[in-house]
Amino acid sequence: MQTKVVKIDPDRPDIAKINEAAALIDAGGLVAFPTETVYGIACRVKADSLTRLDKLKRREPEKPYTLHISQKNSVKQYVPNVGIRAQKLIESAWPGPLTIVFELNAQDIDKQRNILEKQVFENLYKDNSIGIRCPDNPVASMLLEQTDSAVVAPSANITSRPPATDAKAVLAQLSGQIELLLDAGPCKYKKSSTVVKIGKKGLEILRPGVYSQAELEVMSEIKFLLVCTGNTCRSPMAEGMFRKYLAEKLQCEVDELEKKGYKTTSAGVLDMAGSPASAEAIAACAAKGIEIKAHTSRTLSQQLIEESDFIFAMARMHCERVVALSGEAVSKCVLLAENQDIADPIGQPQEVYNRCADLIEEAVKKRIGEL
Repeated sequence: MQTKVVKIDPDRPDIAKINEAAALIDAGGLVAFPTETVYGIACRVKADSLTRLDKLKRREPEKPYTLHISQKNSVKQYVPNVGIRAQKLIESAWPGPLTIVFELNAQDIDKQRNILEKQVFENLYKDNSIGIRCPDNPVASMLLEQTDSAVVAPSANITSRPPATDAKAVLAQLSGQIELLLDAGPCKYKKSSTVVKIGKKGLEILRPGVYSQAELEVMSEIKFLLVCTGNTCRSPMAEGMFRKYLAEKLQCEVDELEKKGYKTTSAGVLDMAGSPASAEAIAACAAKGIEIKAHTSRTLSQQLIEESDFIFAMARMHCERVVALSGEAVSKCVLLAENQDIADPIGQPQEVYNRCADLIEEAVKKRIGEL
């Protein structure tokens, strides 16, 4: 077999050439194509094609391949419930040089088993997880979009040999063993994608690549913001409770939340920065086993709003102030207690603070349950 080499402009890919390659993949052929990292070998997810790919790569059949998708929203077809941290990473890094390994619970695995073709399910999911990549390369995106099959695409090289970063390197290892090579010149990064797993243990690098651990930690961090008027009563109580119940959901200690990629803070719409939490708020939280004595108030700012992923306001006036400071926040700022304002207890007896704390606690539990 002679490998057909098709030159293609990476800036203006010829759709006819892309369709030729896609048809070959759907028919069971192997096609080398460029990504922003290294060249890959596109292969449909069917047993006969994957067996051939294993032999070509000299790779153990038990080792799973990574699904490649053309659009990041397609992840929902394979991962029914994407965690909020994984979703943040998708929004920050896809399309791009990152492979994400998603952990699925038993219920979601059963769901995928029932809706996907048997060969697709059996060959993509291993140990209740699936690896997915969304490359940032116009040729790759168009090719994956035009194929009717689910496609995996390991690097275009023999296992243990260096990945190919241009067409010449692909042919040096695979000439005569693949049907077609889309030659769009050298790859951008010339190194493999980072492979990261996000699950119960947090963020774990499985293979170093373009992105570092530190970069991924920043890109996937989830920031919660609680807002009230002066940041001395309601929002400090809400912040303390949010940390407590979020830690319970994640089955970790409160002090471990930031290490796991979750940051919670609070602010007030009035400029009262540097004030402590009120004595009554401290007492109301202490009765629930929550310590907020060290709290110091901060003033709401545009930067704080734009850095946050979820903003929970105590009252409608606080939502309005948030959106006034940053119009982009309209989609992420909601009332903590859904359609109910939580009244300000300032200046009231301890009993009023206690009832306010009860309302906040109920609302926080519900919001965390929705995450």
